[in-house]
Amino acid sequence: MRRTSAYGLLLLLLACSPAISKGQHSFSGLGALQVLLDSAKRGEVVTIPPGIYTGNLLISKTLILRGIGTPTIRGDGRGSCITIVADSCVLDGFIIENSGRMLVNEDAGILVKSSHNSILNNVLRDVLFGIYLYSADFNMIAHNRVVGRHELQVGERGSGIHIWNSRYNSLVKNRILQARDGIYIQNANHTLIIGNEVSDLRYGLHYMYADSNQFLYNKFYDNVAGAAIMYSTGILMRHNAFIHNRGFASYGILFQDCHGMLADSNAISDNVTGLFFEASTDNIFRHNIVARNDVALQMFQNSVNNTFTENNFIDNLSPVTIVGKRTGSQWNRDGVGNYWSNYDGYDLDGDGIGDVPMKIQNVFSYLEGSYPSVRLYLYSPSSQALAFAAKAFPIVSINQELDSHPLIKPVPLRSLEFNASDMVAAGISGPTPNGAWWGVPIGGLCVGGFLFTWLSKRGPRWFK
Repeated sequence: MRRTSAYGLLLLLLACSPAISKGQHSFSGLGALQVLLDSAKRGEVVTIPPGIYTGNLLISKTLILRGIGTPTIRGDGRGSCITIVADSCVLDGFIIENSGRMLVNEDAGILVKSSHNSILNNVLRDVLFGIYLYSADFNMIAHNRVVGRHELQVGERGSGIHIWNSRYNSLVKNRILQARDGIYIQNANHTLIIGNEVSDLRYGLHYMYADSNQFLYNKFYDNVAGAAIMYSTGILMRHNAFIHNRGFASYGILFQDCHGMLADSNAISDNVTGLFFEASTDNIFRHNIVARNDVALQMFQNSVNNTFTENNFIDNLSPVTIVGKRTGSQWNRDGVGNYWSNYDGYDLDGDGIGDVPMKIQNVFSYLEGSYPSVRLYLYSPSSQALAFAAKAFPIVSINQELDSHPLIKPVPLRSLEFNASDMVAAGISGPTPNGAWWGVPIGGLCVGGFLFTWLSKRGPRWFK
């Protein structure tokens, strides 16, 4: 491809511009930068020097657009700052700001309506939606930072990355905060989400009618809810962290009407409810750690035929709450169950498996499932007294969920570190990310009490 230097043309255009100040190139409307793009030949590399360029841009031909020294594209406050309608474009190294504010119009920093594009190394700020893929396939969204309009109430913001009616897109190593939802996917299949970091918003990840997607090595923390997976099938989630997601009706992960999912080697810790299942069937949950949540797992009785094996349930105030009767869940597979830190059984034959079943649901959890208001007493001495009395005098009959083969020792957690081999396995090329700080021992989550206090002070602004 030919390379076009923008300096000469821009200097000529600047000489004719009436509004120039030191360190800033200021144009009105589509201005000189749009003229530059329109004059470039299809397939050319266009370099943009430092400066502030005002006005919305339309990329209607295949171009490689690279910023030198991180130039700023400042939208005019209406619509989307940059709209890409041509295939096979590259947008690399810009600050993009000041989109429109109309949710109904889905105003975005970058609106992509084409395929095979790469959106790389950009900073998006003061935008409603960050990056919006609209009927756009085979795009790469990597190493971008999206900061939403934190001054707005959560419901008035857009998503950090929003994907609608699109296929085979990849989201790699993006940082998203202060949006409504971090990553929102609707009617979008075969999406790969890997190595992203999402915090300080409503849902870190939100799936709606999205099938056959993978998300790996992502970090969701300090949100109202870590992830909401809804009306989807064939989801693969591995090596993700859902940490300290607290708020009203808050979950580490919510599964609503999900089927055929595999959750493997994830960390779910310090949430109000670690896992929530409703009308979700035929899912496998294995090699995960569920630790220090108020409630480890809440399930409706319509969530049947789910399998839980080789997971670590550690120091949760309530292990399992069932809404309704038994769920028919399988708490072991091939004679191997889960590790429960509150298991008080024994292993006389030394095979590493408890000789008596783990009764997962106690009387208090049973009452909580039938009468949600009982949760007010979750931390009280009365709940502990009730659990003790039920063991000593088992006069209350409940439909027990049983792990018939509980593990005596915790299962080693597989690495949450994102490395080059994982990128190769996923079919992604590029630089190896720095070491993942989620690779620290999960025991470090003992700071959760302090974080909960901190978050509770911030929480009210999210629900005004």
